[in-house]
Amino acid sequence: MSERRRFVRIEFHARIDLSQGPFIWPVELLDLSLKGLLIQKPEPWLGDIKQPFIADIHLSPEAEIKMEVRLTHDDHGHLGFVCERIDQESIAHLRRLVDLNRDDHDEGVLERELAALIHL
Repeated sequence: MSERRRFVRIEFHARIDLSQGPFIWPVELLDLSLKGLLIQKPEPWLGDIKQPFIADIHLSPEAEIKMEVRLTHDDHGHLGFVCERIDQESIAHLRRLVDLNRDDHDEGVLERELAALIHL
């Protein structure tokens, strides 16, 4: 699967809120990229795979990353999501977070990923 990824993923563990309609699951974020995230599957899991979810990553009392996501895979107790919508403020926080935590500090890689994200 990693061969198909177009975006560098960073390991980043945090508690986030995943919501859909009346359901809110506090979940463990395992990793993320500019285009998606991987979480620990909550129990019980009542999510509707045909409907979008909202992922709310609380970075601090003043900063959060909020994105609309779609479930792409459910494997071995993990759920993978792709970002469908994100606002400008959240993308700025996400870019900074990815930039600070990635192993490859080649600025060109991040710029190419942002350009690809804009074109998707």
